[in-house]
Amino acid sequence: MMLKRLTVVLLAALTLAGCDRVDPNSPLGQRKAIFKDMLKTSEDLGGMLRGRLPFDGLKFADGALKLDNLSHQPWQHFPQVRDAAGDSSARAEVWERQARFHDLARQLEGVTGELVDATRGQPLDAGQLKAPMDKVEAACKACHTEFRNH
Repeated sequence: MMLKRLTVVLLAALTLAGCDRVDPNSPLGQRKAIFKDMLKTSEDLGGMLRGRLPFDGLKFADGALKLDNLSHQPWQHFPQVRDAAGDSSARAEVWERQARFHDLARQLEGVTGELVDATRGQPLDAGQLKAPMDKVEAACKACHTEFRNH
């Protein structure tokens, strides 16, 4: 009897945990996946420049290109009207001030492009990549400050 009761409680907990999941094919799920990939890539690049990870010029250049490609992707997954369901970290201002939101998105795309440009000459010098990477991080922070619930 105790095993049956424990099984029911466990199944109920698993069912409730599954209800909180975001559909990976929904706009929210797609942009969350892209932003997560952007964060990981940016952290690796920053880690190489700050000594947390060994600096590898080829890996850095590949990461900069990946980050630039990713920086163009999430915006298409913000529908014209706020998602009714889901655990979005986006503030309502994303939809209320779309022109500003898209302006910041273009700024991010621009500075990730500048980072890629800075990686064109080989061998790469980590010291010369710090300023373009700082611009990328500042662009991310600017958008988060205005439009993300922290």
